[in-house]
Amino acid sequence: MAFQMPDRGGGPTGPRIRVGRPSRRVRTLLMTLGVLAVLGMVFTMFAGFWTDWLWYRSVNYSSVFTTTLWTKIGLFFVFGLLMALAVGFNIWLAHRMRPPLSAMSMEQQNLDRYRMGIAPYKKWLLLGITALVGLIAGASASSQWRTWLMWVNGVPFGQKDPQFKLDVSFYAFDLPWYRFLLGFGFAATILALIAAALTHYLYGGLRITSPGARATAAATGHLSVLLGVFVALKAVAYWLDRYGLAVKSSDFKATDSWTGLRYVDANAYLPAKTILFCIAVICALLFFATLWRRTWQLPVIGFGLMVLSAILIGGLYPAIVQKFQVQPNEQAKEAPYVAKNLKATREAYGIDDSQVTEYPGTSQTEDKTQLRDDVSDTASIRIMDPNIVSPTFQQLQQIRNYYAFPTNLDVDRYTKDGKDQDTVIGLRELNLDGIPKRNWINDHFRYTHGYGVVAAEGTSADAGGRPEFTESDLPSKGDLGSYEQRVYYGERTTTYSIVGGPQKEIDYSDDSGEKTYSYEGDSGVSLSNPVNRAAYAAAFSEPQILYSGAIGDGSRILYNRTPKERVEAIAPWLTIDGDAYPAVVDGRIQWIVDAYTTTNGYPYASRTTLGDTTADSLTATNDQRAVVAQQNQVNYIRNSVKATVDAYSGEVKLYQWDTQDPVLKTWMKAFPDTVQPKTEISGALMAHLRYPQDLFKVQRELLTRYHVKDATTFLSGSEVWQVPDDPTNKTGDAVPPYYLSMKMPDQNEQTFSLTTTFTPNGRDNLSAFMAVNADPGTEDYGKIRVLKLPTSTTAAGPKQIQSQFNSEQDIAESIRLLRGGDSEVEYGNLLAVPLDGGLLYVEPVYVRGGGLKYPLLRKVLVTYGGQTAFEDTLEQALDKIFGGEGAATEPPPGEDEGTGEDEGTQPPPTSDNPTVQEALNDAQEAFEAGQEALKKNDWEAYGQAQKDLEDALRKAEEAQSAEGGGGAGGGDGSPSPDASPSS
Repeated sequence: MAFQMPDRGGGPTGPRIRVGRPSRRVRTLLMTLGVLAVLGMVFTMFAGFWTDWLWYRSVNYSSVFTTTLWTKIGLFFVFGLLMALAVGFNIWLAHRMRPPLSAMSMEQQNLDRYRMGIAPYKKWLLLGITALVGLIAGASASSQWRTWLMWVNGVPFGQKDPQFKLDVSFYAFDLPWYRFLLGFGFAATILALIAAALTHYLYGGLRITSPGARATAAATGHLSVLLGVFVALKAVAYWLDRYGLAVKSSDFKATDSWTGLRYVDANAYLPAKTILFCIAVICALLFFATLWRRTWQLPVIGFGLMVLSAILIGGLYPAIVQKFQVQPNEQAKEAPYVAKNLKATREAYGIDDSQVTEYPGTSQTEDKTQLRDDVSDTASIRIMDPNIVSPTFQQLQQIRNYYAFPTNLDVDRYTKDGKDQDTVIGLRELNLDGIPKRNWINDHFRYTHGYGVVAAEGTSADAGGRPEFTESDLPSKGDLGSYEQRVYYGERTTTYSIVGGPQKEIDYSDDSGEKTYSYEGDSGVSLSNPVNRAAYAAAFSEPQILYSGAIGDGSRILYNRTPKERVEAIAPWLTIDGDAYPAVVDGRIQWIVDAYTTTNGYPYASRTTLGDTTADSLTATNDQRAVVAQQNQVNYIRNSVKATVDAYSGEVKLYQWDTQDPVLKTWMKAFPDTVQPKTEISGALMAHLRYPQDLFKVQRELLTRYHVKDATTFLSGSEVWQVPDDPTNKTGDAVPPYYLSMKMPDQNEQTFSLTTTFTPNGRDNLSAFMAVNADPGTEDYGKIRVLKLPTSTTAAGPKQIQSQFNSEQDIAESIRLLRGGDSEVEYGNLLAVPLDGGLLYVEPVYVRGGGLKYPLLRKVLVTYGGQTAFEDTLEQALDKIFGGEGAATEPPPGEDEGTGEDEGTQPPPTSDNPTVQEALNDAQEAFEAGQEALKKNDWEAYGQAQKDLEDALRKAEEAQSAEGGGGAGGGDGSPSPDASPSS
């Protein structure tokens, strides 16, 4: 088509002014710089694409890269082209429909200047506008690759929603795609309408101030059709809104995030949407009719009626129904819909099979001595808190400054002497901040990996309060046998390393000096190719990669090295748990990563924000323990995939864990051969899998409200619970769940479990105890058991138990003594164990002080049935609780290694025997001398005072024995010489 514009003339031209042009050399230089800049940008884009491709190929998941890439490219071009055609065609059509002569008016004369200005560039302007809107639309559409793949590969759920009787897959997979298409249609129609209207106005088809008709017949017909398309799309929107009610979130006093239809939705909004759909269809037909009638009178009237109907039928009528029908009898009206929400929410979060049983909350046995043997049978109580003892691991097992352990260690199970043992475990990972001299070679070539596993028994400590290591030293040795100890991939490994080339790496150091090593795996990307080196130099903004002599034959670059990064890159459709944990499996260190499939489209299931639900006191204080998907709102979640990342080779394997999950089946269709079947999980790996913490935290948050199945009780809110704050710190965040081998009242033997407690909403007493079987080797893995205490009882909750510990006079005095000098007391995990109808609480107490910078276990707090004990060991505390000795406590023993804590000796009592009294007076003087030396940090004098104290007490004991009395270390509360502290 030829665009022709009459020359409306112009004034005489004045004398031309010659402006000096740049010299040829300057023009050549500028052109060269421009070309180089363009080539630089192109190469940078190519480098990003090429390095991504090389990485995916190196991990053998190139199909994920290609599937995602081609899907994005396809959506970009299809929807970009559609948008460009929609806008470009309407601009061309409006220009073609322009009137042959423009009206003689000031308005048109003013527009002449613009028409003349763009006349020479009309084709380029048309191409530019269409290209711009096409690029924007294509980029927006390419971000919908997940929506497209889920729609085209969707698998039925086999469950129907209770309102429309459609399969859940319609809401999870189909409705999001239809909404995207509808949104794209609205955007295309509005942009085309604006572009057409501007073109008509520019060329006289539309007039604002000119005399005569405001629009030509051609412009009227053209714009009416576009308006008709817009109204028709609105009709489709009304129809889809009917189904959207099943997944719509709204405010409802029964819950913070209600999803699904309520009474007003089913009886007011739903019929209103149907009526509005019919009105919109009629209105659209009226707009299309202007092609023949050439008047906007009827369609404008129809559009006005549609707007008025939307206000009255879609807004006012539901408000009237809510005010005069629902509110006067809310429980009766809403109960059927609440029942649907209860059922759907419990199914969507996997809590529908939760077993809630009544639990008395108080012991049923009068003679507590009978329960002493039941404690060890009920639980293997862990006194090594993995969230406290990391500095102890660091101090005792770091060996070199360039190694470090995570802030929070992990709990796993390992077999010892034929029995499963709860084990605290951590990897000695690389710590670049501890490198003696920081430079590019050291950071990326010489210090490349950590070394070895360090593990300790979770249920015991040595005499000094240290962990009892089952795997320690460098290289590590112990109960785990022989395995590849080098850790090239870990939670702390966040930078790239270049290995396998001419530059040797530091392997580890021992008494004979540093050992060197050269990486022998096939992980990473080869840098032998100069193109690869140039690409990585650009991608990492590190030009030395291009020319460094430390890179040569065999050099490979390792990056994306944290387990979470690797699994997220390989399976971008999964949501990753915040806590990967290591395990020694078949001679290799494997990081085990739990991954979830989620959707936001499960009808009637209430939504939760994962970032809020999975936050607790640990995520608040640990940067490495990130919460899951910070702002991601979901209303369906499954732990459908277990992933492993080899700490040496970086190899990633994905295993199908939930074989019934339709969301995972959909993604497995979209990305075939990326997820291995569950049968491929070896027995050795299965022994270390566990129930994931983040899923448990989501479920426990839902169970604060959805443990009830009765709609009336749910609406009343009388049974709402809350997750208590962590009483052992002052962050004000939720208490984390704890792994513990224990058995619930209906179980015959202990199983590895994940546990938590609940308190009533707004109160601190205990309302329930929750545990899930976390051991996949058992039949009822994943079974949630909730022990619900009677509302009439006031069993103490975690905060009250902690307050009880702190308020006991003897305990408070002992804690004060432990805090003597510059020592700090740290409370470990407050574990709760159901026992004989009551709750046994156990809390280890650690002391960090003096010259030591790491915590040591010093005391164990235990309470049961109102009895409290504060003893050196768990066994002593249990003996005191169940041995009938009451709640009396003894002061703490001295800390090993001269930490500066009070040794716990008390002034001895008086006696009528002169010899005994003299010895006790000597003991009193020795005690006071020891206290004075302690304040001055005079350890030599302190040790002598303790020796004098022991001698005096022994003398008193011998004198009492000689006259037939009891020893000085008897039941009067004075210490025995056998309990003398170490200096």
